[in-house]
Amino acid sequence: MTDWTTVSSLATGAGTLVLAVATFASVRSANRAARAAELSLLAGLRPLLVPSRLQDTDQKVFFMGGKHVVVPGGRAVAQEEENGDLLLAASVRNAGSGLAVLYGWRFYPRDMRGDDQPGPADFTNQTRDLYVSPGDLGFWQGAFRDPANTDYKAARQAISDADALTIDLLYGDQEGGQRVITRFVLRSSRERTWISSAIRHWNVDRPNPR
Repeated sequence: MTDWTTVSSLATGAGTLVLAVATFASVRSANRAARAAELSLLAGLRPLLVPSRLQDTDQKVFFMGGKHVVVPGGRAVAQEEENGDLLLAASVRNAGSGLAVLYGWRFYPRDMRGDDQPGPADFTNQTRDLYVSPGDLGFWQGAFRDPANTDYKAARQAISDADALTIDLLYGDQEGGQRVITRFVLRSSRERTWISSAIRHWNVDRPNPR
Protein backbone atom coordinates (compact mmCIF):
# COMPACT_ATOMS: atom_id res chain seq x y z
CA MET A 1 0.00 0.00 0.00
CA THR A 2 1.43 3.41 -1.03
CA ASP A 3 2.37 5.74 1.81
CA TRP A 4 1.28 9.02 0.23
CA THR A 5 2.50 11.03 3.19
CA THR A 6 6.06 9.75 2.69
CA VAL A 7 5.84 10.26 -1.06
CA SER A 8 4.63 13.81 -0.54
CA SER A 9 7.48 14.55 1.89
CA LEU A 10 10.08 13.11 -0.50
CA ALA A 11 8.66 15.11 -3.40
CA THR A 12 8.70 18.28 -1.34
CA GLY A 13 12.28 17.61 -0.26
CA ALA A 14 13.37 16.92 -3.83
CA GLY A 15 11.70 20.11 -5.03
CA THR A 16 13.38 22.11 -2.28
CA LEU A 17 16.76 20.60 -3.21
CA VAL A 18 16.27 21.43 -6.88
CA LEU A 19 15.25 24.96 -5.97
CA ALA A 20 18.32 25.35 -3.72
CA VAL A 21 20.65 24.12 -6.44
CA ALA A 22 19.06 26.46 -8.97
CA THR A 23 19.32 29.38 -6.54
CA PHE A 24 22.97 28.59 -5.80
CA ALA A 25 23.79 28.40 -9.51
CA SER A 26 21.92 31.65 -10.13
CA VAL A 27 23.77 33.44 -7.31
CA ARG A 28 27.14 32.16 -8.57
CA SER A 29 26.30 33.29 -12.09
CA ALA A 30 25.20 36.72 -10.82
CA ASN A 31 28.41 37.04 -8.77
CA ARG A 32 30.53 36.16 -11.81
CA ALA A 33 28.63 38.67 -13.92
CA ALA A 34 29.04 41.36 -11.25
CA ARG A 35 32.75 40.59 -10.93
CA ALA A 36 33.19 40.74 -14.71
CA ALA A 37 31.37 44.08 -14.79
CA GLU A 38 33.58 45.39 -11.96
CA LEU A 39 36.77 44.30 -13.73
CA SER A 40 35.56 45.91 -16.95
CA LEU A 41 34.83 49.17 -15.11
CA LEU A 42 38.25 49.14 -13.41
CA ALA A 43 39.99 48.45 -16.72
CA GLY A 44 38.27 51.51 -18.14
CA LEU A 45 39.67 53.63 -15.28
CA ARG A 46 43.19 52.16 -15.29
CA PRO A 47 46.13 54.52 -16.08
CA LEU A 48 49.61 53.53 -17.26
CA LEU A 49 52.40 56.09 -17.64
CA VAL A 50 55.18 55.63 -20.19
CA PRO A 51 57.73 58.02 -21.73
CA SER A 52 56.27 60.31 -24.37
CA ARG A 53 57.34 60.03 -28.00
CA LEU A 54 60.40 61.87 -29.28
CA GLN A 55 58.21 63.67 -31.81
CA ASP A 56 55.79 64.94 -29.15
CA THR A 57 55.63 68.67 -28.59
CA ASP A 58 57.75 70.54 -26.02
CA GLN A 59 56.12 71.35 -22.70
CA LYS A 60 56.85 74.35 -20.49
CA VAL A 61 56.80 73.32 -16.83
CA PHE A 62 56.60 76.03 -14.16
CA PHE A 63 58.08 75.75 -10.68
CA MET A 64 57.67 77.71 -7.48
CA GLY A 65 59.23 81.16 -7.66
CA GLY A 66 58.46 81.65 -11.34
CA LYS A 67 61.16 79.31 -12.63
CA HIS A 68 60.37 77.10 -15.60
CA VAL A 69 61.97 74.47 -17.82
CA VAL A 70 61.11 73.29 -21.33
CA VAL A 71 60.83 69.52 -21.66
CA PRO A 72 61.04 68.00 -25.19
CA GLY A 73 59.10 64.90 -26.15
CA GLY A 74 60.54 61.63 -24.88
CA ARG A 75 63.00 63.47 -22.67
CA ALA A 76 63.52 64.84 -19.20
CA VAL A 77 65.23 67.84 -17.61
CA ALA A 78 67.54 67.74 -14.59
CA GLN A 79 69.36 71.01 -13.95
CA GLU A 80 70.73 73.27 -11.25
CA GLU A 81 69.53 76.85 -11.05
CA GLU A 82 71.65 79.86 -10.07
CA ASN A 83 70.10 79.86 -6.59
CA GLY A 84 71.08 76.20 -6.13
CA ASP A 85 67.63 74.68 -6.68
CA LEU A 86 67.66 71.35 -8.54
CA LEU A 87 64.73 71.17 -10.95
CA LEU A 88 63.52 67.86 -12.35
CA ALA A 89 60.83 67.26 -14.96
CA ALA A 90 59.90 64.54 -17.45
CA SER A 91 57.57 64.31 -20.42
CA VAL A 92 55.19 61.34 -20.06
CA ARG A 93 52.26 59.86 -21.92
CA ASN A 94 49.29 57.97 -20.47
CA ALA A 95 49.00 54.69 -22.39
CA GLY A 96 46.10 53.56 -20.20
CA SER A 97 42.37 54.09 -20.60
CA GLY A 98 41.83 56.09 -17.40
CA LEU A 99 42.94 59.43 -15.99
CA ALA A 100 46.35 59.24 -14.25
CA VAL A 101 46.59 61.16 -10.95
CA LEU A 102 50.20 61.56 -9.77
CA TYR A 103 50.69 61.13 -6.03
CA GLY A 104 54.43 61.12 -5.44
CA TRP A 105 57.97 60.47 -6.63
CA ARG A 106 61.26 58.93 -5.54
CA PHE A 107 64.74 59.75 -6.82
CA TYR A 108 67.87 57.59 -7.21
CA PRO A 109 71.19 59.16 -8.36
CA ARG A 110 72.03 56.14 -10.55
CA ASP A 111 70.61 53.54 -12.90
CA MET A 112 68.42 51.61 -10.44
CA ARG A 113 67.21 48.19 -11.56
CA GLY A 114 65.95 45.04 -9.91
CA ASP A 115 62.77 43.80 -8.28
CA ASP A 116 62.93 45.96 -5.16
CA GLN A 117 59.42 47.41 -5.29
CA PRO A 118 59.24 50.54 -3.09
CA GLY A 119 56.27 51.12 -0.80
CA PRO A 120 53.89 54.10 -1.08
CA ALA A 121 55.28 55.51 2.19
CA ASP A 122 58.72 55.84 0.56
CA PHE A 123 57.57 58.56 -1.86
CA THR A 124 57.77 62.34 -1.70
CA ASN A 125 54.26 63.76 -2.11
CA GLN A 126 53.55 66.00 -5.07
CA THR A 127 52.97 69.57 -3.89
CA ARG A 128 51.06 70.30 -7.10
CA ASP A 129 48.16 68.24 -8.44
CA LEU A 130 49.26 66.61 -11.69
CA TYR A 131 46.90 64.79 -14.06
CA VAL A 132 47.50 63.06 -17.40
CA SER A 133 44.45 62.30 -19.54
CA PRO A 134 44.13 58.84 -21.14
CA GLY A 135 46.05 58.63 -24.41
CA ASP A 136 47.39 62.13 -23.91
CA LEU A 137 50.66 63.93 -23.19
CA GLY A 138 51.59 65.25 -19.76
CA PHE A 139 54.51 65.80 -17.42
CA TRP A 140 55.94 65.09 -13.99
CA GLN A 141 57.97 67.57 -11.94
CA GLY A 142 59.95 67.59 -8.70
CA ALA A 143 62.70 69.62 -7.05
CA PHE A 144 65.44 69.56 -4.44
CA ARG A 145 65.89 72.90 -2.64
CA ASP A 146 67.65 72.17 0.67
CA PRO A 147 71.45 71.86 0.27
CA ALA A 148 71.65 70.24 3.71
CA ASN A 149 69.58 67.31 2.52
CA THR A 150 71.57 64.15 1.72
CA ASP A 151 69.43 63.49 -1.35
CA TYR A 152 70.18 67.00 -2.59
CA LYS A 153 73.91 66.39 -2.49
CA ALA A 154 73.63 63.05 -4.30
CA ALA A 155 71.29 64.50 -6.94
CA ARG A 156 73.52 67.52 -7.54
CA GLN A 157 76.56 65.30 -8.04
CA ALA A 158 74.70 62.96 -10.42
CA ILE A 159 73.36 65.87 -12.48
CA SER A 160 76.81 67.46 -12.63
CA ASP A 161 78.37 64.18 -13.75
CA ALA A 162 75.61 63.68 -16.34
CA ASP A 163 75.21 60.19 -14.95
CA ALA A 164 72.09 58.03 -15.22
CA LEU A 165 69.20 58.95 -12.91
CA THR A 166 66.17 56.95 -11.85
CA ILE A 167 62.72 58.28 -10.97
CA ASP A 168 59.90 56.19 -9.49
CA LEU A 169 56.42 57.68 -9.94
CA LEU A 170 53.42 56.69 -7.83
CA TYR A 171 50.01 57.33 -9.40
CA GLY A 172 46.49 55.95 -9.62
CA ASP A 173 43.02 56.45 -11.10
CA GLN A 174 40.60 59.29 -10.39
CA GLU A 175 38.84 57.18 -7.73
CA GLY A 176 42.03 56.95 -5.68
CA GLY A 177 42.62 53.27 -6.45
CA GLN A 178 44.57 51.02 -8.84
CA ARG A 179 47.82 52.59 -7.73
CA VAL A 180 50.86 51.91 -9.92
CA ILE A 181 54.58 52.56 -9.50
CA THR A 182 56.49 53.10 -12.73
CA ARG A 183 60.28 53.29 -12.76
CA PHE A 184 61.89 55.63 -15.30
CA VAL A 185 65.62 55.66 -16.07
CA LEU A 186 67.03 58.93 -17.45
CA ARG A 187 70.23 58.88 -19.48
CA SER A 188 72.12 61.98 -20.51
CA SER A 189 72.53 62.71 -24.24
CA ARG A 190 75.08 64.88 -26.06
CA GLU A 191 72.78 67.89 -25.83
CA ARG A 192 72.79 67.59 -22.03
CA THR A 193 69.16 66.56 -22.09
CA TRP A 194 68.02 63.25 -20.67
CA ILE A 195 66.40 60.43 -22.64
CA SER A 196 63.65 58.76 -20.64
CA SER A 197 62.71 55.07 -20.63
CA ALA A 198 60.32 53.06 -18.45
CA ILE A 199 61.82 49.81 -17.18
CA ARG A 200 59.32 48.50 -14.59
CA HIS A 201 55.66 48.77 -13.62
CA TRP A 202 54.41 47.57 -10.21
CA ASN A 203 50.80 47.36 -9.07
CA VAL A 204 50.17 48.44 -5.48
CA ASP A 205 46.50 47.48 -5.02
CA ARG A 206 46.30 44.32 -7.15
CA PRO A 207 48.61 41.53 -8.37
CA ASN A 208 51.56 42.49 -10.53
CA PRO A 209 51.42 41.68 -14.26
CA ARG A 210 54.33 39.26 -13.89
